[in-house]
Amino acid sequence: MAAVAVAFAAADTYVVVLALPDMMTGVGVPIDQLQRAAPIVSGFLLGYVAMLPLIGRIADLRGRVPVLVMSLVLFALGSLITTLAYDMPSIVGGRFLQGVGGGGLVPATLALVADLYPVDRRGIPLGVVSAVQEIGSVLGPLFGAAVLAVSDWRAIFAINLAVGLVLAAAIRALAPRASASTGEEPEQRASRPRVPDLVGVLLLLATFAAGAIVFLRPSGLMRDLTWGQLFIPYAGDGRWLTPIGTITVAVLVLLLAWCWFAPRPLLDLRGWVRVLVEADLVGALLLALALGGVILAFATADPKIEVFSPRGRWYLLGAVVAAAAFAWHVRRAANPLVPRGALRRTPAWGALLVSFFVGAALIAALIDIPLFARTTVYPDDQLPAALVLVRFLLALPVGAVAGGYLIRFLSPGVVTAVGMLMAAAGFVLMTRWGLTTLEEPIANVALVVGGLGFGLALAPVNAALLAFTDDDVHGVATAFVVVSRMVGMLIGISALTTIGLRRYYAEQKVVPPVQEVCDGRSRCKEFSDLLRVAGIAQEHAVFWGAAGCAVVAAVLALVLFRGVRVDRVSTREVISTH
Repeated sequence: MAAVAVAFAAADTYVVVLALPDMMTGVGVPIDQLQRAAPIVSGFLLGYVAMLPLIGRIADLRGRVPVLVMSLVLFALGSLITTLAYDMPSIVGGRFLQGVGGGGLVPATLALVADLYPVDRRGIPLGVVSAVQEIGSVLGPLFGAAVLAVSDWRAIFAINLAVGLVLAAAIRALAPRASASTGEEPEQRASRPRVPDLVGVLLLLATFAAGAIVFLRPSGLMRDLTWGQLFIPYAGDGRWLTPIGTITVAVLVLLLAWCWFAPRPLLDLRGWVRVLVEADLVGALLLALALGGVILAFATADPKIEVFSPRGRWYLLGAVVAAAAFAWHVRRAANPLVPRGALRRTPAWGALLVSFFVGAALIAALIDIPLFARTTVYPDDQLPAALVLVRFLLALPVGAVAGGYLIRFLSPGVVTAVGMLMAAAGFVLMTRWGLTTLEEPIANVALVVGGLGFGLALAPVNAALLAFTDDDVHGVATAFVVVSRMVGMLIGISALTTIGLRRYYAEQKVVPPVQEVCDGRSRCKEFSDLLRVAGIAQEHAVFWGAAGCAVVAAVLALVLFRGVRVDRVSTREVISTH
């Protein structure tokens, strides 16, 4: 059930690909100002990555199942806000909460696998989790396209809301049987409410009802002479500086106060605050600032013209300052976010480094394969170009399960290296693609080989990390693996795009002026083909760079996972050898 939740959250990462133009117009952003839509994407990424270490640490302290349930509740709440969004801040806030909830599912699920399976039997379950996550990335755009064919973009997030709540209820129903493996203490289970908190339920319903009125602003109420006064702002034209906005905030405060002081509230707010403090909230916020600076510097840039956004250097400067403050805090805190020595073993921190380069290579496939298709055979149709990537993504989960199976017999370093060398070979084959190659069956060789290669590398990296970290830090450790891969993706796409653009401009210099080639004609196929050749050269340069990143990941895996075996031994035996 947790794996299903991971797949669904992964689908939501890509579900906005086709819906983004409609989402922009739905919140009042003109379609010709695409740059203003960047926060819709970066808001999700920020929530997904920046809060992962904190959620992973909470999973270590509070237990896996409670964090899974809470993550799904946050995902559902973010989906609700996104569904009802009326302006850019509200839609970005909703996407941020979706990212926090969706990202929190990954470390909790990976840690749950480590709790439920001994080290020599984790490979296949870890491969399955990686596989369903990638299947979700395949289904995301297709799910969005299917919904948009019969409804508008808000229906996508309304479905997310319903599915998130159903999955949370299902996992919560299984909690008594899973609690023995989740890290929950007996006194925590005993403190659960045995009777419904009716006051809390009423306050929660009142909060949602009032909030819905603020978001939806029903025309019937607004036109009424009496009820319409609830929507008259005290100042400006904001929706919250109104009587109904004040009522909503007041009810929310009452709900939080009840959850804090009631003996058995609907939400154990006081308990969660204690866990946040114990998980090192200060350290988590400093790390979130550091990661947020990196994300904003790269995610808000236009990769076609710049590596960083216009304020990227300031974002990176803030990230460096926050990272330095985090390092200082970890050395002085009694219970830091990352327990001292948690990642001291070479395979543990090595997994983070390998994951970084895996992400740097993977992003080239996810972004530049569709771009290559648009440059060559599908210049005027985005959907077929995106479907070319599906061939790659379908092979990836197959490789993930195979990689999980192979580490039962082979070293994770060997399996990871073979996978990444296959990925590099796939990219090298892509550098041979021409104007019409994607229309030929031979193109599938590169896509399948590359997808299988990346899949092979996913489970071994996670398995090596989990085998060389203690049980009580599995949540935060796996969170850092995901963070490393995501940061690698962001930095990788900027660096590789810069390399590609240099090649493009070099090729463009030898293209004759349009007047010479077209001889005054308004349309000139020859000139267009020359520009397409320059675009192909750009993508080839990106593929070569991605192949280099994949080779680096393979070499690092062989060196840093040298001698690591997770078959036929227990976790304690693996750790004792190092």
